[in-house]
Amino acid sequence: MVVLFRRMSSVIHAALLALFLSACTVVPGLQVSSADLAGGDRVGLVDKFIRTDSVSTDFTQQVNTLLISPTLLTKMRPAKPQAQANPGLQVQMDQYSYVIGVGDVLNIIVWDHPELTIPAGQFRSAGESGSVVHPDGTIFYPYIGKVNVVGKLVSDARDLIARDLASYIEKPQVEVSVAAYRSQRVFVTGAVAQPGVLPITNVPLTVLDALNASGGLAVDADWRSVVVTSNVSGAPKETTLDLYALYQHGDMSQNRLLGSNDIIHVPRNDGLKVFVMGDVLKPETQRIDRSGLTLAEALNNVGGLSERSADARGIFVLRASQQPDQVVDVFQLDASVGSMLILSTQFQLAPMDVVYVTSAPMARWNKVISQLLPSISGLYDLDRINGP
Repeated sequence: MVVLFRRMSSVIHAALLALFLSACTVVPGLQVSSADLAGGDRVGLVDKFIRTDSVSTDFTQQVNTLLISPTLLTKMRPAKPQAQANPGLQVQMDQYSYVIGVGDVLNIIVWDHPELTIPAGQFRSAGESGSVVHPDGTIFYPYIGKVNVVGKLVSDARDLIARDLASYIEKPQVEVSVAAYRSQRVFVTGAVAQPGVLPITNVPLTVLDALNASGGLAVDADWRSVVVTSNVSGAPKETTLDLYALYQHGDMSQNRLLGSNDIIHVPRNDGLKVFVMGDVLKPETQRIDRSGLTLAEALNNVGGLSERSADARGIFVLRASQQPDQVVDVFQLDASVGSMLILSTQFQLAPMDVVYVTSAPMARWNKVISQLLPSISGLYDLDRINGP
């Protein structure tokens, strides 16, 4: 029995020695230790190295570490959208006039001269019986022949026709209207209820009007990154609008007057996601909705921290740095004091953030032991087979 005990002890000691000699590779999973941030030191991720093609590259000087605190949250808090008017847009709408284009259909009436007014008839609409603007920009009208109307306001076309008819009719009274708007359009694409094409008419069309006419935004729409592409001086120009500020806070500066061939694209929120992993109950990928996502919401959505093994001091948010000389910004929340959890309700997550919760040292040791025990048992059985 003594010999057996000694053999077993030697096997265990040999296994433990192997464990300590290769400790970094035995501990399972990614480890982000809260001790690495003590005193503001750099974070160590996978032994503080990125290994590529067996070449170790030290990037610890490119990691920016920050402790989540009331002061930090105050600096990071974005300006809340405010309700505001858009006087420039109102002036544009007040001065708006429709410009006749190729394909439009004009309805022309000359009072007291029914022979010059083409009747719509019982089964024909005004759009079918009116004067179509041809590709050369003209219409044909009795007596005066071709009239160039493209690019002109309706009032200018009326004055032009009346002036030419004056040579044949004494003081003609002419009325011109657009019977069918076919020359100008706006395209609405992406995450809306009814993507499609909307005509531009004599009523000014804004982004808000176009989205409402398309049935509104879809459930999976990205409200904050709506792109309007316009043709400015022959070159496309993109403008990004925040519809969350427009709809939820009444910020009318996010509204625009649309022009011919403008494209409104509402992207999906597929790219607005964060990754929650580590010592939580249900690691998963979460989407950021139109109201945003806080650290507290992300942790609650995965069932919270594992009460038995998670290290409340080691709640990290890893974010790609916007600074050219930095790789990653690492934010640490020390929730070992329960009242500090309130800070997680104010920390807004950004797209592609990684939320990682570390395990307590004893929990990591238990994982190592659980992996080691089968090996120890196997070595012991092998030793018994070999005999004394």
